[in-house]
Amino acid sequence: MARLARYWADGFDWRAQEAAINALPQFTVSIDGARVHLVRLRGEGPRPMPIVLTHGWPSTFLELTQLGDRLANPSRYGGDPADAFDVVIPSLPGFAFSEPRPGWPAEPPTHELWHTLMRDVLGYEHYGAHGGDLGAGVSSRLAAAHPESVVGGHVLAAMNPPIAEGEQLSPEERAHVAHMAQWYAEEGGYEHQQQTRPTTLAHALSDSPAGLLAWIVEKYRAWTDCGGDLSAAFTDDELLTHVSLYWFTNTIATSFRPYLEHHLFARDSWQRVEVPTAIAVFPFDLSQPPRSWVERSYHLTRYTTMPRGGHFAAHEQPELLATDLTEFFRELR
Repeated sequence: MARLARYWADGFDWRAQEAAINALPQFTVSIDGARVHLVRLRGEGPRPMPIVLTHGWPSTFLELTQLGDRLANPSRYGGDPADAFDVVIPSLPGFAFSEPRPGWPAEPPTHELWHTLMRDVLGYEHYGAHGGDLGAGVSSRLAAAHPESVVGGHVLAAMNPPIAEGEQLSPEERAHVAHMAQWYAEEGGYEHQQQTRPTTLAHALSDSPAGLLAWIVEKYRAWTDCGGDLSAAFTDDELLTHVSLYWFTNTIATSFRPYLEHHLFARDSWQRVEVPTAIAVFPFDLSQPPRSWVERSYHLTRYTTMPRGGHFAAHEQPELLATDLTEFFRELR
């Protein structure tokens, strides 16, 4: 923290990072009274497949751009242009350059914003969806709500299915439930705070850049496949660019809103996903749900256990993730 804070204050070249961000093909559109920011990467080849990629927390849209380039331009990485995607990477409402939605609770929900964006604004009648963390929930709800448009969903985390009292779980499922309970007890303090007292926390983190840096970087260190050395997965410039996006847009407070809304309004909401679904399980992600657990909530057609990588897989292992996405959606084109 001391090293990163010193470098952020005296040495970090934000203007260089800003120029790189501004070089991306970015747009903003107004949907249901709120500004939605997105990066749109047009795919090569004759018929690129549309796909919407959704980030999580404490990520930003920027984390998905390297993966997006691989998907849009596979020939740059030794792939087949016939596998290309038209990639859409929106910023979640209240993150970076997307405005929080008016009203409480927010209506329509994020997955409906994404459907309007993909179908009505960008003109894609059929498209795929991918996400991790919060983005996995958005992608799952999008696929469940609009199977007529979403041809398939690819996620890095699975929604928990309803379990009836007395229902028998397999040994792998029981181990998964126990692991998640232990994880929440040891690692879940941030989530409990963000979904119960978000405004109190927001005052501190919106006032102190060092506090914001600590709150975000601790998650990157704990959730990344880095062996405790975060520099093995992220450069200082990459970390500080993500934190700077939260700081300069003053959006750490509004980034907590999905946690509070889920806690108050959607905790028990569940709808089975019937479109073809793939899950990629990374060994250092927050959980590694067994196949049978995922099948309770999804029409699962692909289950991939990755050899390495953590919660920020799009940045940590973009090649592995791009390959899995390409192979899954190849059958659905």
